[in-house]
Amino acid sequence: MPNLDCRMYEARLPEVDEAVMIQVRRIVDTGVYVALLEYNNIEGLIPQTELSRRRIRSIASLVRIGRQETAIVLRVDHDKGYVDLSKRRVSDQEARTCEDRYNKAKLVHSIMRHVADTVDLDLETIYERVAWPLYRNYGHAFDAFKLIAADPDVILDPLTYHEEETGPDGEQVTKVVPAVTLEVKEALVKDIRRRMISQELKIRADVEMKCFQFDGVLHIKVMFVLVTAYGTPILQEAMRRAEAAGTEDCPVKMKLVAAPLYVLTTQTLDKEQGILVLTNAIKACSEVIEGHGGRLVVKEAPRT
Repeated sequence: MPNLDCRMYEARLPEVDEAVMIQVRRIVDTGVYVALLEYNNIEGLIPQTELSRRRIRSIASLVRIGRQETAIVLRVDHDKGYVDLSKRRVSDQEARTCEDRYNKAKLVHSIMRHVADTVDLDLETIYERVAWPLYRNYGHAFDAFKLIAADPDVILDPLTYHEEETGPDGEQVTKVVPAVTLEVKEALVKDIRRRMISQELKIRADVEMKCFQFDGVLHIKVMFVLVTAYGTPILQEAMRRAEAAGTEDCPVKMKLVAAPLYVLTTQTLDKEQGILVLTNAIKACSEVIEGHGGRLVVKEAPRT
């Protein structure tokens, strides 16, 4: 059976100040032991002093076993494999960037693992020949995979690796050979097209809408009807603005959770487009509700 365990990136350990995705494994008096999900679940430690900027009364109140979140690398011992991390030093932007990178890497990893199992090769061998060169050439293998779905020959055929073999005279000879065999290529392209082309993202935003006029409830109700099902002359312009940013494949839906909280959602293959559509939908709703003496507050910005 092939070995299907492997880190996602070429580096065996993360760099200092790098944001990484972790999963909480054990809670002890001195801190929290976690697994670094992108580095084959190697163990890292978050000291108690690096868990929160606030005073800590109980570690258990800050972390939960099994939870996945972002941490910043503080120290790396490359000889012993020790990694110290911090949770309190992670900025919102770093957390969003890390989560987006990890979600892409996780899909790449799933595809690579399935290919390795299909062609009966160790996962690390597939990574060395295919994924890690694509990370170097394209910044992220996920971006290369999107190109492979459209034209696999252009991306995969130039990939090569060096193979050592013994020549007739007993000397070691280095040969440059194609990195992707026909069997690997067929399995990889098939899985990429199956997994990536059909992958739809759900984008969501949470807003609070309040109207202080005597007929404020009616205005909010009219807006709700407009965003979920076209119509009502009062808000046609707001709806047109929201729709102008998207396509027929990226419709906006809105539903009441519990007054005054509403949720806007859309489903799309393009994350950036979906976020833009919801951002413009929120802007249109805000202009309309404020025009009737009310207020819209974004509780959670558009996100996957």
